[in-house]
Amino acid sequence: MTPMLTRRSILAAGAAIAGTPLYGPWALAQGAPPVIDIRRGQVQPFPIAIPPFAGDGGLGANISGVIENNLRRSGFFRIIERQAYADQQIDPDRAPNFQRFQQTGAAAVVTGRAARGPDGRTRVEFRLWDVVQGTQLHGQQFAAQEANWRRIAHIVSDQIFERATGEKGHFDTRIVFVDETGPKERRQKRLAIMDQDGANVRYLTRGGDLVLTPRFSPSSQDITYMAYTGGEPRVFLLNIETGQREQVGNFPGMTFSPRFSPDGQRIVLSLQQGAGSSLYSLDLRSKSAVRLTDGAAIDTSPSYSPDGRQIVFESDRGGGQQLYLMGAAGGGANRISFGQGRYGTPVWSPRGDLIAFTRQGGGQFSIGVIRPDGSGERIITSGYHNEGPTFAPNGLFVMFFRDQGGGPRLYQADIFARSEVVVPTPSFASDPAWSPTLR
Repeated sequence: MTPMLTRRSILAAGAAIAGTPLYGPWALAQGAPPVIDIRRGQVQPFPIAIPPFAGDGGLGANISGVIENNLRRSGFFRIIERQAYADQQIDPDRAPNFQRFQQTGAAAVVTGRAARGPDGRTRVEFRLWDVVQGTQLHGQQFAAQEANWRRIAHIVSDQIFERATGEKGHFDTRIVFVDETGPKERRQKRLAIMDQDGANVRYLTRGGDLVLTPRFSPSSQDITYMAYTGGEPRVFLLNIETGQREQVGNFPGMTFSPRFSPDGQRIVLSLQQGAGSSLYSLDLRSKSAVRLTDGAAIDTSPSYSPDGRQIVFESDRGGGQQLYLMGAAGGGANRISFGQGRYGTPVWSPRGDLIAFTRQGGGQFSIGVIRPDGSGERIITSGYHNEGPTFAPNGLFVMFFRDQGGGPRLYQADIFARSEVVVPTPSFASDPAWSPTLR
């Protein structure tokens, strides 16, 4: 099994040339504004051409293919079909024929090459060209072990996305999810992890226990999740590299819905007590627990704000399932959802500006977003049994699962409801959680 490397180790593996800018004879456009104002939401997809990278053995074409797939799936780029410029000879060391590419409707072109060096490492370089201005916008080169070529393609995709939009990319990330196989009445559920585009699937559990709600730690290689062990749900920590697992706390009842604090030092979770459930915060170092909510209500699905100062959660304390906000130390809570239907599974955007949720009502399951003060609610997608949103680290996309009767599948949508795509998985899949950007 190939070890998973961080971005830092990939760049370090290339010694002096890894991660270095490629200026060539053309000047890098320093400080130029992005070409897509992505925060307006309603924008035309940016037309970009991505010819196959030069290189032997098809490696260059594979890398440019991953970049093309990443940008297309984001919904903010329109990929110019290659037959539109099939007559062009692309030399990665020279500027492309800008006039010819203008005729195809492209506003930008990405060129590059990939080659295996004498030391066995793969070297990849790319350049992003402004077709209208006839200038190089960006360029860089990387080196890594050949097994990590997809990581390089994701890093390049992030750089193109950021240069075009002014926003951080989300491609160099992973998804942990619940893989579901077998007949519906006796599904085997295993924790699995993959790249955000569905590649490099790896299983983390064997399926002996029913597992639910995996969540990434923001500062380590750990995930927390719920598993039915010995007939009762318990919360566990799992190191995704070593496979080491430990139970979180020694609570007397059923524990579920875990989520890490932004610093990774605490977990907030639900503990069933009689007919209700309360929220607790557990310090992972001292193992001390603090009760955050009290009463007969069902309080669950807590999520910290990015600064760690507040917690959003769902509760039926007002007579119906709604969203509430309180300080991270507990105390009084304010209701923030007031639309028709029941609200649940809230999760705070890494940017801090929005909270995603599931809303059920009128025979529909909707995924939406709302501001922390309860204003600006908007629905991203509606349909049959949509559930469990998770934010990309740039806060521009959510992933969720949808079960249309046969079994659950993962989907990705942007927060402006412009595009929605299926996330490929080997079998049925649910409960996705997006990792931070790899470093």
